[in-house]
Amino acid sequence: MDIQIEKVNSVINKHKSQGKELIAILQDIQAEYNYLPPDALRIVSQTLSIPLIDVLGVATFYRAFSLKPRGKHVITVCLGTACHVRGGPKILDAFERKLSIKAEETTKDNLFTLEIVNCLGACALGPITVIDDNYYGQMKIKMVDNLVKKFSSRKRSRSK
Repeated sequence: MDIQIEKVNSVINKHKSQGKELIAILQDIQAEYNYLPPDALRIVSQTLSIPLIDVLGVATFYRAFSLKPRGKHVITVCLGTACHVRGGPKILDAFERKLSIKAEETTKDNLFTLEIVNCLGACALGPITVIDDNYYGQMKIKMVDNLVKKFSSRKRSRSK
């Protein structure tokens, strides 16, 4: 994927080119590209005079950041203890079958990325799935098809 240097510089300038805004800058770049392209990280490093290894350190420390391209919609299935015992693995399996991918993969059309987490902090609602910042609690296998259909026709909604 080609990045537009002007877009990356615009994001950096929006944050007044300050290193203390690194996380916010990376969040905005990821919102633009759906991941953190290597060239964008180099530009951030050079512009903010932060060693690239430190920029990468932040980008890899936080699970919210991705260094590889993600789908237009990110589906996150919780497999924490409460969700696991309430059927989380079955929900994951249903998404894998419906999308024809495994966890941590992206569909060939780049529409969906399927991820798993160990806890979303909403144990009482388990099993829980999040799609683009939309929480779906007490998930049932029969809900998977409808959610995939719903998001297949929807533009990505980004919360700011």
